Amino acid sequence: MLVGNRMTKNPVTIGADELLSEARDKMAAGGFRRLPVMSQGKLVGIITDRDLRAHGGFLERTKVNGIIGDRLITVRSSATLEEAAQRLLGQKIGGLPVVEDGRLVGIITTSDILKAFLDVMGASQPASTRIDFILEGEEHGLFEASRIVSREGGDILGVGTYRERLGESPVCYLRLLGRDPERIAKALRAGGFDVLGVHELAQ
Repeated sequence: MLVGNRMTKNPVTIGADELLSEARDKMAAGGFRRLPVMSQGKLVGIITDRDLRAHGGFLERTKVNGIIGDRLITVRSSATLEEAAQRLLGQKIGGLPVVEDGRLVGIITTSDILKAFLDVMGASQPASTRIDFILEGEEHGLFEASRIVSREGGDILGVGTYRERLGESPVCYLRLLGRDPERIAKALRAGGFDVLGVHELAQ
């Protein structure tokens, strides 16, 4: 999944010569926590609600360009969400301006990536269930688990594995829809799978 598919396009911006109070008002009006800073049509920085709190009491007489730093961290729309997430984590920031050919085209935030993560896992679907089990060879692999789930009337929404391992075998999860997840888990156990847990999302 690419940044361009999940970013907010044409984000609200603030001019470098505008006052911090104007940035505050724009953030409050739009429910934003950050604004890209523009000067002569070019992206020159980003300002956050944390910056505003740090300059409380001076918002009416301080310009945006007086507090933005020289270091600007951006990402391209063609980058993967994994790349954007690594950059956010590595820099300990909550959002990245998205730039193409020197032009601001969007902004991607931690919230955007979390929503995409839930979609990929199938966890954005209400009343879904995650079943965790251990993969052990072909007889107790993903294909056989999927066959059992289908036979029991479950629809698989997402699949993945944990990086952690129990012994030599990876832990797998299936996110699924089904009227009776406990019955599906029971069928997996009857098929020889080591089921670790059944986790239901509330409606």
